[in-house]
This record gives sequence, structure tokens and C-alpha cells, in this order.
Amino acid sequence: MPISVLTSKGQMTIPKEVRKALNLQPSEKVIIVVEGNQAIIQPLKGNLLDIGGSVKITDREKPIDFKKVREEVKKRVARKVATRS
Repeated sequence: MPISVLTSKGQMTIPKEVRKALNLQPSEKVIIVVEGNQAIIQPLKGNLLDIGGSVKITDREKPIDFKKVREEVKKRVARKVATRS
């Protein structure tokens, strides 16, 4: 069973056997899922473009304006951050 040590900065190295088993390469990202008192490491493969076409558009006459959606999200996040201060 591979063992990893946590540094004072909260960092750890994923042991070679685990990297090999998950086919992890340098600079690749992983997802850590916490379930109870366990953490499960899963490779994060692909990117947003890989899911292109997976969302069905129900109303063909009105395509989604993603620029407007992004701007609205930015505004909401800014308001949320401003109210925390």
C-alpha cells in the first residue's frame, strides 16, 4: 500500500505506483472526492470542449448567448464577494 507524507504546507506527492495506475502525467489535474473519512483521487481528463454537443438545445429559435451568461455570472459573483466584506 503506497504511503504519502503531508508537508507543513498541506502538500503531498502522489506515489509512483498510484500515478502509474491512474496513468497520471506531470501537470495533469486530479479530483479529490471526500466520502466520510476517506479521500478518493480520480484523474481529471479532457476539457470543456470534450463535452461539446452533449447539451441538447430545446428551443432552436433562441440560441444561448454565452457572453451574456458569463457577464451575469461575473456580476453575481462580484455582488456575493462585495457582501462578504
